[in-house]
Formats: sequence, C-alpha cells, structure tokens
Amino acid sequence: MPSDLPTYTNEVENGTNYTIMFCLDFTNKRLRVDDYSGKIDVIYKRVVEIAKTHALTKVFIKSREVDWQTFLSKGCMLEGIYKGYFNGSDAYCMAMYDDLARRTSDYWLEEDQILQQVLSLPVKPDRPLVPSNMTMRLARLEDAEQLSQLYSHIFQTYPTPMNDAIYVAKTMREGTIYYLVETHDQLISAASAEINSVYANAEMTDCATLPAYRNQGLMRLLIHALEAELVARQITSAYSLSRGLSFGMNAVFYQMGYGYYGRLTKNCDIYDKFEDMNLWAKSLK
Repeated sequence: MPSDLPTYTNEVENGTNYTIMFCLDFTNKRLRVDDYSGKIDVIYKRVVEIAKTHALTKVFIKSREVDWQTFLSKGCMLEGIYKGYFNGSDAYCMAMYDDLARRTSDYWLEEDQILQQVLSLPVKPDRPLVPSNMTMRLARLEDAEQLSQLYSHIFQTYPTPMNDAIYVAKTMREGTIYYLVETHDQLISAASAEINSVYANAEMTDCATLPAYRNQGLMRLLIHALEAELVARQITSAYSLSRGLSFGMNAVFYQMGYGYYGRLTKNCDIYDKFEDMNLWAKSLK
C-alpha cells in the first residue's frame, strides 16, 4: 500500500462540554475512541455522527469504568476489557455497529472451540533459549525494509500498512519498539510493542514468523524480550488482539500468562477479510 494514502487519522475534537480523542480508521472502516472527557450523552451522540459522516460501520469506545454502563444503556455492547489500560484502571470496549454484516460473526462457534483448546494448554512462563543458529535483537530504523517484506509475505491484508517500509519506520520514530529473530542471512520472525506512555500500557502486535520456522518458540521468545523492555520503561500493562481463528497466537499469549477478556466482532481487516479478535491482557507490575 503506498504510504501517501490516508489509512487512518488521529484527531482531537473539543466541544463546549466535551473532548474526544479518536482514530478515523478508514482501512478497517471503524471509529476508535481512545479517550474522552465531559458529558457522556453529548460524547455518544457526537461519536455516532462522526462515524456516519465517514461511513464507518463499527465504533468502539475505550470507556472508563464509571461510564461503561451508561454507554450500555444507550445501546452499546461490552465486547471486552482492557485490563489496567488507564494507568492500572480498566478500559471497557463498548461497541456499536451500523451494518448487519459487520455485526454478524461468521466463525464464532469455531473460535469458541479454538479458545477452549487454548485454555486447556499448560502455562509456559519460562523464557526459551535463542536457537544456536539464530540471533535476537531490538530492531533499528534500517530494518524497516526487511520488516515490511516479512509482513508482506505473511499477511494478504493487514489492519495497518506494515508492508510499507516508510510506514514501519514511522511507527519506530513514534515510539513503537520491534524485536526480531534472524539467521545469518534472513529475518525470520518479529513482533512489536506499541507504547502508550501517557497511560503506561502497550499493545503487543505485528507478530509474524516465516512458516518454515514456526513451532520453535520464537514468538514466546520475542514477547519475553518486549515485556522486559516495557518493564524497564515503567509500562505496567500489556494487551494483544489475536485472530479468533488462530490457535497458535492465542496459545502464545495464554501460555505466557495473559488472560482472555473478550472477543471483538469483525474488528479489523486481516488475512483478506474482517475477523473477530480475541483480547488478551497482562499486568507487568
């Protein structure tokens, strides 16, 4: 995807009795409200207006604990809980839809079965060893091109333009940290942590491993490294959204001590369609 196409914009809107911080996410046809203050009635009405103006079919609001039931009373539904998101206080994912196809999950029962299989696995909190023929390190700006090639190879579509080296470099400059695993001649696995320093949380994301190197514990290795980096930066909570249909990624987070806190219906465009995403979270204190 060319880097000059507007895939999303982060905006702040100040009214007479409210402030809304939100992301217009055009790629995923959704409006994500990351924070707000003021009168809930006005905020809800304005959020619905913004979504309709831009023909976005899903809205989700990261609600404060004191407000989620008010959003519920207006017709929103609770899809998940970001544990510890606001400096240790929970954020409640309150969703609404403007399209029946977007609201309707096509694979919910299959995803439930996968989740039950994952939850029956043994926990593996120990940190694996780096295989002797590989090295692991913190990514640098000059790795952006190789990272974009890895994501292009793994994902047919992705919620953000990770197949664009310019975009990957931009995320690095804005504070996202990447760890990668490589052989002597190839980048084979990577994951990132998108840091929110204001609220001391981070999203563990952009997890990818070349098929030939899967089932070797590389992703657990990378998540361990990212968590250590986050703790050093005083980040107190981590969360991740994993495809409901992916046994492997859900297993990684469960086995590393993350708790399951809900499923977000058709939350983003990944692997060529809108998919349900499981929400995992963990305290790093």
